[in-house]
Amino acid sequence: MIGLEQDDASSSIPGLDLTPLIDIIFIVLVFLLLTANTQLLSLAIEVPTESTSELQALSQDKHLTINVMASQPFWALDGEEYQDFEQFEQAFVSSFKDKPDAKVIIAADKEAQVQPLMTLLALMQRQQISNTQILMEP
Repeated sequence: MIGLEQDDASSSIPGLDLTPLIDIIFIVLVFLLLTANTQLLSLAIEVPTESTSELQALSQDKHLTINVMASQPFWALDGEEYQDFEQFEQAFVSSFKDKPDAKVIIAADKEAQVQPLMTLLALMQRQQISNTQILMEP
């Protein structure tokens, strides 16, 4: 062979050095991980941008009131508490189908966890409900 000197049968053929190949594979893997598009989930919420924005009083129109509480059960619809979210979702969807033009009012306890509120907002987005108000303390 070219470049290999064989003097005895006892001499061994040198092995392949895989270090450069592993380095290239590692660099390609890092490049692919860094450039891969990750799916970011977001909920669009309109919040007043000016500090002078005034809070509006609750209107007397038809409405559905949802309470987000600090401890179990986390959700209540018009004062009726539900132990799990599936029961709450079924009751809310049927109530909203009965009153499709009703405003949905969300009143969350200030000690409530964020996850129950985000679950509720995701439900609103799945149902394509945009006519909502979130009650706040003045």
